[in-house]
Amino acid sequence: MPLSVAVAGASGYAGGEILRLLSGHPDFEIRTVTAHSNAGHLLGEVQPHLRSLAHLELVATTPEALAGHDVVFLALPHGASGALTAELGDDALVVDCGADHRLESEKDWAAFYGGDFFGAWTYGVPELPIDGGAAKQRDRLIAARRIAAPGCNASTVALSLAPGIAAGVIDAGDIVAVLAVGPSGAGKALKTNLLAAEILGSANPYAVGGTHRHIPEIQQSLRWSGAADPKVSFTPVIVPMSRGILATSTARVTPGTDAATVRQAWIDAYAGEPFVELLPEGQFPRTADVLGANTALLGLAVDEQAGRVVVVTAVDNLVKGTAGAAIQSANIALGLAETAGLTTNGVAP
Repeated sequence: MPLSVAVAGASGYAGGEILRLLSGHPDFEIRTVTAHSNAGHLLGEVQPHLRSLAHLELVATTPEALAGHDVVFLALPHGASGALTAELGDDALVVDCGADHRLESEKDWAAFYGGDFFGAWTYGVPELPIDGGAAKQRDRLIAARRIAAPGCNASTVALSLAPGIAAGVIDAGDIVAVLAVGPSGAGKALKTNLLAAEILGSANPYAVGGTHRHIPEIQQSLRWSGAADPKVSFTPVIVPMSRGILATSTARVTPGTDAATVRQAWIDAYAGEPFVELLPEGQFPRTADVLGANTALLGLAVDEQAGRVVVVTAVDNLVKGTAGAAIQSANIALGLAETAGLTTNGVAP
């Protein structure tokens, strides 16, 4: 018998992507979809691409609507899911795609988000090397009942550099990451700076100078990987593509470490991973290669003159960055095939 699923925030981009992936999942049955201002509408009116689910009626997002399901996915703005999840029982697996349960540090939450602090849940990036590379975050997800799906930028940078930190071949105190990102990562709400007239034909930096909310999440992941005090200079740039992230992350190579040893750290970390792949030497990914796929493609080079490793990583922010990571983590927690309902094949052109 399939597991019953409710998706809260089903009218948004992340909620829509969760539903798109779940529609092809062999072990889940979508029974309830909720929204705020769109409650009372049919799903097909607000997510017209989801033809197989168009008949579902959006209901108000309440604990009562979400109760009684085996799995609940939350795709809500930060600050909206914390209070809601406190009213859900322990029977269901709950996966939060918002920020409310990602950070362990209440101080970091106050500094970058503000408002009530609801505590950290098990972090949903299965491939992340932890404990100095002795384990993966996957191990913590087994049988979890509360999962925090990652911030798309945060998981992309963490996956880019964690292998080098775990292996001790890069300096976590000198990290620079610049990301080209699509505006869908900012959600579906109307914002002037995300209008087509503002972004077409332009590249627009934002949250410059250490102010982006994903910075403490990156640092938290890198500490799990073995960094004592990671220092991250993080600059995102909105570019005119609807979805996707291309992250260029660099760090100083540990003195005396040759390029082959550096590369081997990433080979060892991601060998056998179904959704994270290091490309052959000299190859680098494009965002076009991962659209619609639960895939992170990495290209790596060592800049000998600068003494730095350069990792270029492409993900679809709505799939591997959010919804795909949530479903992959739920699969692990429930003892299902980790790859169920997910694909490594993108769409082109």
